Amino acid sequence: MDRNLSRDGTSGGRRGVEAAELSDAMVRLYKELFGRGPTKAHSAYATPDIVICTLEESLTSAERKLVELGEHQALRDTRMLFQHASGDEFVQAVEAITGRVVRAFVSGIDTHHDVSSEVFYLEPLASAMATPT
Repeated sequence: MDRNLSRDGTSGGRRGVEAAELSDAMVRLYKELFGRGPTKAHSAYATPDIVICTLEESLTSAERKLVELGEHQALRDTRMLFQHASGDEFVQAVEAITGRVVRAFVSGIDTHHDVSSEVFYLEPLASAMATPT
């Protein structure tokens, strides 16, 4: 898991703690919501206001069967439906860990490689929005 993350996207502050907390939260939510937690998780700030959580090997036995049958679109549709239905839980976890407001949440899955991404767009920090006088 990424261990070089802080609230403002720099390497200072709570270095590593948030990354581990975010990855753990995503694994826990996947396990609770989909029935199986990913075996690999990585979280990092892409920018000071964008958090990306990458999760691998999270498909259930039934979902792997859909892949074997070539039903990738059906699997993506099902995952997106579940993700949409439980989006508030993902957002609440990220807000609690980062102390920031999530303004947008985007979820995706590559069913061919069993890799998912959860992307959180955070409201800009007040200090970043302040304009010099």
